[in-house]
Amino acid sequence: MPTQYKIIIEGHLDPSWSEWLEGMTVTLLDTGETLLTGPVTDQSALHGLLARLLGLNLILVSVNRIEPELSPGHSP
Repeated sequence: MPTQYKIIIEGHLDPSWSEWLEGMTVTLLDTGETLLTGPVTDQSALHGLLARLLGLNLILVSVNRIEPELSPGHSP
């Protein structure tokens, strides 16, 4: 099951890059940064995605895994 990630990079990246970035959702933030969110199949895919960003000379601000929310009545 893919894991959801939230990646923030410096600068604004055109939303048309979404497909090249494995379908990540591209959101431009008021802070002048870009938020990328979406599923990543495994660690190898995450490394590949990060390598693409670094290959564009983009500066990574943060990379965070989004923890799945538990349904009511379910304990961790």
